[in-house]
Amino acid sequence: MESHKEKRSRPVIKIFMIIATTLIGLIAIGLLILTVSGYNIFEVAKKYGQNVPVLSTLFEEDQTEMMQTMENRLIELEAEVNDREARIEQLQNQVESKDNELNKASQEKTRLENRVDELVLMKEENKRAFSDIIKTYEEMAAKKAAPILSNMNEEEAVRILAEVKPEVLADILAKMEPTKAASFTSLVTASVENTSTTDDDEKAAE
Repeated sequence: MESHKEKRSRPVIKIFMIIATTLIGLIAIGLLILTVSGYNIFEVAKKYGQNVPVLSTLFEEDQTEMMQTMENRLIELEAEVNDREARIEQLQNQVESKDNELNKASQEKTRLENRVDELVLMKEENKRAFSDIIKTYEEMAAKKAAPILSNMNEEEAVRILAEVKPEVLADILAKMEPTKAASFTSLVTASVENTSTTDDDEKAAE
């Protein structure tokens, strides 16, 4: 009995296998034709699958997960952009601060240079004025110059006497009181020696 039933079921299985193989082949051929024709079978499946309750649920879950992933990625990118913008702003502030410091330093340098130029100009003017004073005393009669220098501030008088010509200095000192003349002679000699030493030091430094 069992052998007879087994013999009868074999043709049914063969028929079922033939039908299944044929359907699979037809489906494969159909997918191939659709692909060659330019259809995106996955998009089509998604489109029609959304109308099927079970498949639509799968598509919705997949879409929700994808949207959540995209939102998370977007948040991360926004945070990264904000961090970079903050860093750029910080660097810009540092650059502006450095620029301000450089501008202040440049202005201070210019101010100091102008001050130096003013002092040099004043020195040159004072030097010319002092030269005029020396020339005046050299042209003045020794009899007249002696009392003026004797009554002048000692430091200023010595400064003038140290610059006049030697013969003028001798004439002026000769017209002074001996005590005053001796004092001025000593002070002028010390001043000239000090000036000579200073000049030698400056030349050595150069």
